[in-house]
Amino acid sequence: MTASSKIRIAAAPISWGVCEVPGWGRVLDAPTVLGEMAELGVNATELGPPGYLPRDPAELRALLGGYKLSLVGGFLAVVLHADPAAALAQAEDSAALFAACGAEVLVLAAATGLDGYDERPRLSDAEWATLVETSAKIGEIAAKHGLKTVLHPHVGTHVETEPEVERFLADSALPLCLDTGHLLIGGTDPVGLAKRFPDRIGHIHLKDVRAEIAEEVRAGRLGYTEAVGQGIYVPLGEGDVDVEALVRFVHAGGYGGWYVLEQDTALGEASPVDGPRRDTERSLQHLTEIADRL
Repeated sequence: MTASSKIRIAAAPISWGVCEVPGWGRVLDAPTVLGEMAELGVNATELGPPGYLPRDPAELRALLGGYKLSLVGGFLAVVLHADPAAALAQAEDSAALFAACGAEVLVLAAATGLDGYDERPRLSDAEWATLVETSAKIGEIAAKHGLKTVLHPHVGTHVETEPEVERFLADSALPLCLDTGHLLIGGTDPVGLAKRFPDRIGHIHLKDVRAEIAEEVRAGRLGYTEAVGQGIYVPLGEGDVDVEALVRFVHAGGYGGWYVLEQDTALGEASPVDGPRRDTERSLQHLTEIADRL
């Protein structure tokens, strides 16, 4: 399969179950993941969690080059509301690596400091102000390396719900990573957000979601990790996100960034090894068909 030439499509290791959360599930090795991306016709990827792929720039470039993959950027979940110096140091390290490998985007998330994405302590106004200030400083660090920083509203972080997304947009100048799945789970209509704030969409993660399971997570009746295990994410076109409407709108508005196929997956011992590839192939097919109609 060959991805459409009309939009820039990338993949991410999380679609193969590769996640930073302890105990998330079985982790497939990098040659399997990168090889399957390449076989599907994808030519770019995000980095994945720290330690999964090499942190040495030359080694990382060589590894990705062997699969004819370029690096889009990577996900950095750090505590922004406390100990800014530690967050800035982590950002400097990641930004330097991303830039050395030709990446474009640093995808920032406001981590809670707890393992996983199932609990969220409440922030004080002072902590929120620190979060905003620290994210701005990370944006400046990344810019010095030629990278764009986007804030990723994400389940189990301090920017998750619709009020938090709106508050961040009001208080910060950073653009967003529009993640169709995490926004929907947090109560934000991703298409509506893009229409209201077209100039704030800096990067896109495409997921499709089963709305009935998302409602269970939003209501606090189901943890995020358990929801992933129950199949909250499905291949594009098989859930309740209007992926085509979103793609059409942002494309018509001049968005020229990446569309990253990123379907959070957790692999159990009994999970079929070819499941991630099959799901990603279906998502890629759906997205390519949408792009070809643009």
